[in-house]
Amino acid sequence: MPHSAATVLLVDDHPLLRKGLIQLIEFEDDLVVIGEASNGKDAIDIAVEKEPDLIVLDLNMQGMDGLETLRALREAEVSSRIIMLTVSDNDEDVVSAITHGADGYLLKDMDPEQILANLKEAALGKMVISQKLTHILAGAIRGEGSDRPNLLAKLTSREHEILKYIAKGLSNKLIARELDISDGTVKVHVKHILKKLNLRSRVEAAVWMVNHK
Repeated sequence: MPHSAATVLLVDDHPLLRKGLIQLIEFEDDLVVIGEASNGKDAIDIAVEKEPDLIVLDLNMQGMDGLETLRALREAEVSSRIIMLTVSDNDEDVVSAITHGADGYLLKDMDPEQILANLKEAALGKMVISQKLTHILAGAIRGEGSDRPNLLAKLTSREHEILKYIAKGLSNKLIARELDISDGTVKVHVKHILKKLNLRSRVEAAVWMVNHK
């Protein structure tokens, strides 16, 4: 395993899909699969034990579905980046996933090369979402309040600076490196930003910022 490779946990109840992703990832030096699960319960156990950098999670699974698994992972304080990989482009599914802590949302009908490229971006700490889904998030965010453009005035200059980096899809660690401050400081700023803008996740903040430039 390459020293710098990001570790990946695959969660999907279709063995063929998992096998296909494993074969795809095997040719990459930047990613390595360290576990796979066919259900939510096993996924949580493996994630807590192995702490993968990236979890690729299906939405429609038998028993404990992807959203339930996502919530349980976050409640278990699993800090891995979690990317939904699903066939569902339903508005409610997209918004629910992002609201409950997903770091990205990809559709299974994307080209394999596109999926792989997005997973590599996600492993670097960037937000990933299928292009045709961004309007769903933008619409949901716009629908929650037309006064949001005025809320930018509530942010400090540092918070505004960090929000711009969030909009570029950078993780807290990458933002900290750019600004030469600690991860913890960035985390506090992000928390304040979300509260001031009445947003629930950094992905919402990124989409919101892009739509209010």
